[in-house]
Amino acid sequence: MNSNPVGFQGEIGSYSEEAVGKYFRGKASTVPHKTLHDLFQALENNEIEQALAPIENSLEGSVTETYDLLLRSTVKVNGEMILRIVHSLIGHHGVRKEDIRTVYSHPQALAQCRRYLRVLGVETIAAYDTAGSVKMVKERNARDSAAIASRAAAETYDMDVIEEGIADEESNYTRFFLLSMREVEPTGEDKTSIIFSASHVPGSLYRTLEDFANRGINLTKIESRPTRQKPWEYFFFLDFEGHKDDKNCREVLETISKRTDFLKIIGSYPRVKEKV
Repeated sequence: MNSNPVGFQGEIGSYSEEAVGKYFRGKASTVPHKTLHDLFQALENNEIEQALAPIENSLEGSVTETYDLLLRSTVKVNGEMILRIVHSLIGHHGVRKEDIRTVYSHPQALAQCRRYLRVLGVETIAAYDTAGSVKMVKERNARDSAAIASRAAAETYDMDVIEEGIADEESNYTRFFLLSMREVEPTGEDKTSIIFSASHVPGSLYRTLEDFANRGINLTKIESRPTRQKPWEYFFFLDFEGHKDDKNCREVLETISKRTDFLKIIGSYPRVKEKV
């Protein structure tokens, strides 16, 4: 067992805890944190050495709070993993689907099951966590309520899986970042994530992206987020293949640092090889 516990957001039985277990192959102990802000703060305060946080979902897109925290924090990305998400409708023993009037879960889980919930004809209420929703329904003895979470959460809180595989699409995956306060050395099969803002001159974003193309560096993701400082100004979150210390990558980062108003490297890390 890893002597240094790994943090995650949510309650015991959450998908994030499942991700920790699979990333470390069951050899890490875990520490739950109620919010992502609490999780990042625990890393910065050296209360934990590592954490896993969701960054994007294949159905609902980016976890914007994680991106916002990476922008402000000194936390570094050390790795990534992709976890298949299988949502279940979970309730008290003996409760039927027809008995359910209200369903609780994390906003992303509710959104991923939107069509199913519409057909079910229930009220939906957002909560801070999937497993936390199961725990709440259990503690309140709310027999006309259910939660959307994993089978592991149902087992953790001794509740019934009323129906499994309820997401609108079967191909439902969440990508997680492994986080710590340190940086990792090149492995030869790496990826780098950066945040930048382009200068307000014609063609600045194009020229920034062109620098990567000219060096044959493959971009794997680009996404914009409002800066929240001025209307209609954006940060760009970019992933590309290679480690920041590789010659090609180092040169392109030096070049674009002169073209952009802001540039932050949030981590170079081994790129994921398979989904779990």
